[in-house]
Amino acid sequence: MPIYHKLGEFPQKRHTTFKKADGGYYYEQLFGTEGFNSHSSLMYHLHRPTQVKEILKSYSVEPKIAIGKNIKSLLLKGFDVKSADDFLDSRKPMLVNGDCTIGLAAPRQSLRSYFYKNADADEMIFIHKGKGKLRTFLGNIPFEYGDYLIIPRGMIYQIDFETTDNRLLYVESFAPYYTPKRYKSSSGQLLEHSPFCERDFKLPSELETFDEKGDFLIKVKKEGMIHEIIYATHPFDVIGWDGYNFPYGFSIHNFEPITGRVHQPPPVHQTFETSTFVVCSFVPRLYDYHPQAIPAPYNHSNVDSDEVLYYVDGDFMSRNNIEQGHITLHPKGIPHGPAPGAMERSIGQTVTQELAVMVDTFRPLMVTEDAMSINDGKYYKSWVE
Repeated sequence: MPIYHKLGEFPQKRHTTFKKADGGYYYEQLFGTEGFNSHSSLMYHLHRPTQVKEILKSYSVEPKIAIGKNIKSLLLKGFDVKSADDFLDSRKPMLVNGDCTIGLAAPRQSLRSYFYKNADADEMIFIHKGKGKLRTFLGNIPFEYGDYLIIPRGMIYQIDFETTDNRLLYVESFAPYYTPKRYKSSSGQLLEHSPFCERDFKLPSELETFDEKGDFLIKVKKEGMIHEIIYATHPFDVIGWDGYNFPYGFSIHNFEPITGRVHQPPPVHQTFETSTFVVCSFVPRLYDYHPQAIPAPYNHSNVDSDEVLYYVDGDFMSRNNIEQGHITLHPKGIPHGPAPGAMERSIGQTVTQELAVMVDTFRPLMVTEDAMSINDGKYYKSWVE
């Protein structure tokens, strides 16, 4: 996150002593990315953050692959994913490759009985249904319908839900998330042509500091395994921190669409990027205003990436019979475009209310058994007139 942020108390000079009122010391920890070559934050703990008391058990959460090499376009009925009480149990991987995991979750209860840390991947969680608070050792972020939550790898967190009907799209990325380079100056400030600005981000606030000893369970995800680890002190014991590596939120409703006289290509919708895929936001907007414009997207060949669309709300103008929570996969190797009749229906229209999230991966995606259990089985034929 190319914004400097700080919360709580910390010394004026890094890597120097920071004393408590009783004469003891606070303990410094560097929370960095890509070794020592990218964003980092320095935090100060009441206790040493290294006190492992016990490792209870480890178990696999590797996705079970149904189709390893896929050429078939798919439609997944996302709201058919069953709810679960536990946050981690509710997460179901749908589409995976060596760069990311795209999944769905429908947790009924808050994550409060343990702490969670993904040691491998940055997480993007899109809130389709639900409201609550992301709680982390760097502060808390309230969230609601339409929010993206970006959680850097290594972040210890919990989630409070105010609701029981929660629907989440999540994307675990083995490369860090960034805002697109073309929106930014050489020093990282978002420029005037960017569809959002720094004011739109939800930064951590309300730093909770717990001075507690005991048995604190952290579930750590690493290399397809969950490891249950007992720590001797409360993970949220940070008294202060500053830096550039921290979780943040961004509402899809704050994305300002870029429009033109004729149909604009998908990159104008780009919201986040990694070195291996991009994330785009399709939001309500005015249609193209050339007098002979065709608002529906033109047919295009997927030769460089697999395209995943998650349908959030509204009437998605290029498809037929699309509902909330549906996911479509258009794999590289075959062209795709508007459903029969969609192009013709779009002519003369002036506005769309569609809301969707798109993930384009540069490497092919494998399809999991969980995905096949909610596959409609016929979508790949939907372009036949």
